[in-house]
Amino acid sequence: MSSISLPSAESFAIFVIAILAGIVLWDAFWLTKQKRDVPNLGKLPGEGYAWASEGAHEVIRQWGNLFSMAAMMSLPWALISLSNTPIIYGIIWDGLLALHIIYLLMPKRYAVTSTHLFADGQRYEWSRLRLAKKQPKRRIMLLRKGWGIFGPLPLGGNYHDLDMAKHAIARFYQTDDTSE
Repeated sequence: MSSISLPSAESFAIFVIAILAGIVLWDAFWLTKQKRDVPNLGKLPGEGYAWASEGAHEVIRQWGNLFSMAAMMSLPWALISLSNTPIIYGIIWDGLLALHIIYLLMPKRYAVTSTHLFADGQRYEWSRLRLAKKQPKRRIMLLRKGWGIFGPLPLGGNYHDLDMAKHAIARFYQTDDTSE
């Protein structure tokens, strides 16, 4: 009977770091698109609205992800000592996650138009989104249809901007039968 050989701890560390680096680079790419997708702020043609958040708004928007990142930063340290993996991989892991946290906290640009929502460098058709039944006080919560528990899409910003965006979203959903 042949035994299955598991990869070395170092090989596995390189593999998971490569995956994390890919995720961080992917998010960085989408972040660079937001300025191009939402070049102007304020009222837009067709009753749309565009706004930018600040770092504090992103903390409110991303609080759950920030706690997840903190847990992920501590996770490898117990495994490193148990598996005799070189410490450098834990340092690289934490460095990549710290970079990702910076991305999460960077101010973002948002826009609502009659056909799309622009958030996090991506464009979502209204037919792919719905408003959450219970709305938080300091952000707008949309849900991506078909994503289940991975579907929340919170929007950040100051009170005035979120109020303007809520009114624009309400107008677009009143004229769009796909919002149900």
